[in-house]
Amino acid sequence: MQNILAFEKAGQIIEKYGYNKAKLIPILQEIQNEYRYLPEELMVYVATMLGTTSSQVYGVASFYSHFTLKLKGKYVIKVCDGTACHVKKSMHIRDALRSYLKLEDGRNTTPDFLFTLETVACLGTCGRAPAMTVNGEVYGLLTDEAAVAVIRGIQEKEMANHE
Repeated sequence: MQNILAFEKAGQIIEKYGYNKAKLIPILQEIQNEYRYLPEELMVYVATMLGTTSSQVYGVASFYSHFTLKLKGKYVIKVCDGTACHVKKSMHIRDALRSYLKLEDGRNTTPDFLFTLETVACLGTCGRAPAMTVNGEVYGLLTDEAAVAVIRGIQEKEMANHE
């Protein structure tokens, strides 16, 4: 966020909600949808525009798990590690994806910010275990190879869109 133009869309979102600090959660949700995360500078901007403290904005953003303070990839992959998925080797799928995406040293986002890989406690799709989601779309009854094929397909579409 180098300049004020980077905040233009956030300003429009805040204005849409009438600068109402009681609407902080939906404001932050829309801002995160736009920017893919909530950087510190943007939370300070939101606080200033709403006439509240940056610590209050940060408190809300850090309390709710659906907010993220770090930039995630365009595609967020969530691999389930709930009981049903775990028993059916979901962590093998996670490891295959980590290897395919070359995520090393504890990183979970690719350098190009195309993919973020997360492990979650439950996706609520036990009947389709092992499962993962990509931006909310569920893929179930997976094998390591099938999971990697999903990601490869997304990469191919992305490459085709940039030609």
